[in-house]
Amino acid sequence: MPINKKQTQAKLRAPRNKTLTLSETEKTFYQQKSLVLSAPALLEQITNQIICGDTFATFPLLPEKFINLLIADPPYNLHKDYHGSAFRATSTADYAAYTRRWIEGVLPLLKEEASIYVCCDWKSSLVIGPVLADYFHVQNRITWQREKGRGAKANWKNGMEDIWFATNSTTYTFHLDAVKVRKRVVAPYREQGAPKDWEETVNGNFRNTCPSNFWDDISIPFWSMAENTDHPTQKPEKLLAKLILASSNPGDMVFDPFLGSGTTAVTAKKLGRRFCGVEQNPLYCAWGEKRLEQAETDHTIQGFSDGVFWERNTFPSQK
Repeated sequence: MPINKKQTQAKLRAPRNKTLTLSETEKTFYQQKSLVLSAPALLEQITNQIICGDTFATFPLLPEKFINLLIADPPYNLHKDYHGSAFRATSTADYAAYTRRWIEGVLPLLKEEASIYVCCDWKSSLVIGPVLADYFHVQNRITWQREKGRGAKANWKNGMEDIWFATNSTTYTFHLDAVKVRKRVVAPYREQGAPKDWEETVNGNFRNTCPSNFWDDISIPFWSMAENTDHPTQKPEKLLAKLILASSNPGDMVFDPFLGSGTTAVTAKKLGRRFCGVEQNPLYCAWGEKRLEQAETDHTIQGFSDGVFWERNTFPSQK
């Protein structure tokens, strides 16, 4: 059989490429680590576990009111292939029905004081926002900048994504000081010779500022980042860290019903939270399990250090 040159090239990676790869033996090993549910489960059974299975079939098997923080990254209303499992774009009405279906599935699992974050692109955001408002208290819409993306010949390049922030009640957790952004001070102001509201360091002058609902300090995982996988829509650990630190406490339960390659679970583990996630693709579960194993000894999150979120390209090691 002739060798497909494109396939051969796809398997070859540069020596500095840190993208996670698994051998066939490793895939089998790590896939077996994931939990498969066939009956209702107790909280201790699902704590700190990746559940391999269909999200909608799994919801009825989970304990009631166990989630402190829900982070959902459902398929956007686009044609997208997830390594053999395709999601097809549908009508606005059908996508709204799909959104209501997973919300109503997760609703009984939320604690009264739970917070909810839902990822979307600009188009699915128009559907998801109003649907969320039917079930929760919508608090804000975060827009974050993707610093890379494909160009468009007859439209503006899509360089932004949204995250809707909602709460299950008017009582909820929010830690402002945990998510302040460290920004470089260009024109520092002094009072009686001393820095005013900024810090003078050997690496430059910085100020910790309150975060807005526009985030331009996020880097999409790419080949030279250790967190990178071949998942087509992987979210950065730094992005998830902001949500987790702001809206949960150490030991709280973070749940992701569309776990993908495991970023929510991995970031929650690194930040001292309990976690549970559901993912239907066994390969993605294997990637997640491997990443969780790596997180046992590596707690680093790129762009976040010593309790500070650094503005892009200002962290000393990035200079």
